[in-house]
Amino acid sequence: MTDDAPSNDGFAFRSQVRVGGVGVLAFLSESFRHSGAAVWASRLAAGEVEVRGVQARGDEVLRSGDVVVWHRPPWREEPAPLEYAVLLEDASLVAVSKPPGLPTLPGAGFLTHTLLTQVRLRFPGASPLHRLGRGTSGVVLFARTGEAGSALSRAWREHEVQKVYRALGTGVPTWDTLDIRTPIGPVPHPRLGSVFAASPDGKAARSVATVRERRGGATLFDVDIHTGRPHQIRIHLASAGHPLLGDPLYGPGGAPLPDLPGLPGDLGYWLHAWTLRFRHPLTGQEVRVEAPPPPRLSQSHPD
Repeated sequence: MTDDAPSNDGFAFRSQVRVGGVGVLAFLSESFRHSGAAVWASRLAAGEVEVRGVQARGDEVLRSGDVVVWHRPPWREEPAPLEYAVLLEDASLVAVSKPPGLPTLPGAGFLTHTLLTQVRLRFPGASPLHRLGRGTSGVVLFARTGEAGSALSRAWREHEVQKVYRALGTGVPTWDTLDIRTPIGPVPHPRLGSVFAASPDGKAARSVATVRERRGGATLFDVDIHTGRPHQIRIHLASAGHPLLGDPLYGPGGAPLPDLPGLPGDLGYWLHAWTLRFRHPLTGQEVRVEAPPPPRLSQSHPD
């Protein structure tokens, strides 16, 4: 592959119309704000969009239930670290340690440079049971069979899977353990329309943060999450007054930073999915998977 060669073979992005009565160009411009109307118009002119199996012009009026397909041509993806470590492997499951900077799933311009694609090269058909943010490292669990996937998805819904993260936050709290229950939901964002953040109208969320080490102006936390809201740890520690060190999006209070509107996938923060505990879907035995934290998230003097 040359430096300018595409990283993938292109992809067909499908979107179903919920409410009809709007034109194709208007639908695309409003639904996918990462590109403006002029960009979508050029894609329509290039024949990249179809509706009802026919190439779209852009002025067609959509009906509820229509599927709009954008055939994105092959593109060169942003570089990302593609190496991962296998932590657990059997006929039903595989657990890996994701490096920071590698997206778990396709999106935001990433397709082959994702953990899902890389894991499936070695374990075809493996399906992730959860996801980590691009900048978050650590344990990701995949199911290799439908039976295992169903059993563990049910365990996740019933809060039978225990997850502990290691995080480096700003500031030094006076408390040693804090039960954080700030609701999380969409709030306005100048570049994306909305992002998940602390919101009184959001859904219930719970994290328990425990101080592991105080480091001058920063603190090393273990965070046990009892719900799985988007960016929950980043939002909860920020809502408690201790945003993650280097977080480009969330500030004190758990809201997006007003002057530097970062994006959810931006890097720079320190967060690691340390341990995962669950019952094996076939044997019923308790399983503990651990991804050793990177040096900066390791205790200087472990207990």
